Amino acid sequence: MSITQTTKINLLGLNSKGLEDFFLSLGEKPYRAQQVLKWIHFQGVRDIQLMTNLSKSLRQKIQEIADITIPEIAYENTAEDGTQKWLLRLADGNCIETVYIPEAGRGTLCVSSQVGCTLNCDFCSTGKQGFSRNLSTAEIISQVWVAARRLSSDQATHDRAVTNVVMMGMGEPLLNFENVVDAMNIMLDDFAYGLSKRRVTLSTAGVIPAMYRLREVSDVALAVSLHAPNDELRNVLVPLNKKYPLKELMQACEDYFKEDKRRYVTMEYVMLAGVNDSLVHAKQLIALLKNMRAKVNLIPFNPFPNTSYQRSDKKTIDQFRETLMNAGINAITRKTRGDDIDAACGQLVGQVKDRTRRSERYRKKIETNSLS
Repeated sequence: MSITQTTKINLLGLNSKGLEDFFLSLGEKPYRAQQVLKWIHFQGVRDIQLMTNLSKSLRQKIQEIADITIPEIAYENTAEDGTQKWLLRLADGNCIETVYIPEAGRGTLCVSSQVGCTLNCDFCSTGKQGFSRNLSTAEIISQVWVAARRLSSDQATHDRAVTNVVMMGMGEPLLNFENVVDAMNIMLDDFAYGLSKRRVTLSTAGVIPAMYRLREVSDVALAVSLHAPNDELRNVLVPLNKKYPLKELMQACEDYFKEDKRRYVTMEYVMLAGVNDSLVHAKQLIALLKNMRAKVNLIPFNPFPNTSYQRSDKKTIDQFRETLMNAGINAITRKTRGDDIDAACGQLVGQVKDRTRRSERYRKKIETNSLS
């Protein structure tokens, strides 16, 4: 696959409404949108001339002003546990990473929303790479398109290898709101990937205004990168907390599924040895989540080069989980997947043209520390 800059409309990034508007602009009936959506996403067709239920003249008209462009697969690798990672090169030379995690009866795709990340969470390798830009809708949904094609035994069909999508890759999804929501709408569309609202999850560090906005326009599942049970510690681990502290964040979480008593928010909590893993922290977390419909995912820390953090040992994680469970909080320990190919949570880095100079400052800090 090759990539080139183009001024044509990339049909890959248009959801059902966008395609309807596209065909109306051509003087065509809006039902053409469903036909083309199915060709692109369900059947994986990129060649407009192969869309045989469109007239030849319409196909020609479309091809003159639009195309279906996907990123180049610059690198791919498979871990011992079957986890797969793709490095996708975008038209501007930036690269993003996408990870597929196979499990019994399900296949979860971890999708990126930004090139790098605008946030700078202290324990996350992605944040140390800096930030370049937001991904377009086409670049977000292309990750699902590529994975579905690569995982299919028949490249011309969509065999539902991807059953779940989590917006937990590179970037903060809610800081790329419109493009992320448009891409998720394509994931949910029955003529595209047909995923359930409960099987598409957006993970946020806690951009509160956007959480309320998301609640109004989408009903996908919500996960929150919590990682600390008090403001003092979370200000260090997740600097966004200085702007949106825990009291406000917990209220936003309570409000998110206020009208649906059957659904809950997932709290992600990375286990850092000697930092946030004591029984005192567990009791603080219990108090924080009191009366909230929440599930806690305990995530063993996945190390990356030059980090000062270490993973909590199994005994500590088990005791932390048991303390939560005894207090009536549903808690699970997430199994580490793909860490042998740097595909585990917090390890995605891609290749980022960092316009924040954060990665440069991080390298200088490491060099200074190594010389001292």
